[in-house]
Amino acid sequence: MDNRADVREFLVSRRAKVTPEAAGVVGSGQRRVPGLRRSEVAALAGVSVEYYAKLERGAIGGASASVLDSVARALQLDDTERAHLFDLARAADGIPLSGRPRRRTARSSTPRPSLQWALAAITDAVAFVRDQHQDLLATNALGRAFYSPVLGGGGRTPNLARFQFLDPAAREFYPDWDLFAEMCVAIMRAEAGRDPHDTGLQDLVGELSTRSDVFRRLWGAHDVRTHGAGTKRFHHPVVGDLTLAYEELAITAEPGQVLMVYTAEPGSPSAERLRLLASWAAEPARP
Repeated sequence: MDNRADVREFLVSRRAKVTPEAAGVVGSGQRRVPGLRRSEVAALAGVSVEYYAKLERGAIGGASASVLDSVARALQLDDTERAHLFDLARAADGIPLSGRPRRRTARSSTPRPSLQWALAAITDAVAFVRDQHQDLLATNALGRAFYSPVLGGGGRTPNLARFQFLDPAAREFYPDWDLFAEMCVAIMRAEAGRDPHDTGLQDLVGELSTRSDVFRRLWGAHDVRTHGAGTKRFHHPVVGDLTLAYEELAITAEPGQVLMVYTAEPGSPSAERLRLLASWAAEPARP
């Protein structure tokens, strides 16, 4: 798949974010567009205007690591944006990315028994496995109770991005819906940069772009981020407000899949509500 459009739009969008003042450019004169000019980025990166213009047209294949580093510094990219630029360049060169093999054959969405056992062993936290398509592949018992609004009645594999943008219940479940939406799309954009041949992700992006104006706008912003660790707020329909810390752990045996663990600060109201949720989930179903 040709990724020149993604390269072009990413570089143009990053250039627009850097002000002349932030870049130390003096005597810049009147500007017709926000951010830096191509010539200014080229000067800051130490390359010719013609060469930088070629990169910004999307012809990034063959660019050396030193040139990419220089462009990243000139555009003041953060670590995630820099990694995304290198991913785009490797994809343009046809190099497999991040050690992830391209998988052309259908794979079972059922995790290995040992991974399911590991999830089941986590009893005081929400734990689940998701893939690069935002599919929710497996959860522990507390995770099933926590994500009951996402899991619904079963059937199609639950997908966190579809829930975020297509299910009205998401706006109640995520009090910071706008922030979650930006995060979701930025993570997906980073994944798309790693493997532009991922047809499953392409199909999901196409579906959400067609059905959600917000998704389409955020996708066009070309922002990227990693998940990592942090804190999120939720509003669960059974126990109410929860503030949970999250940790993302890569599953090395399954490239592209991650284990997410949500925990509450010990002794906090959220910890008590998680315990209530666990008790609710353990209750036998009423006839």
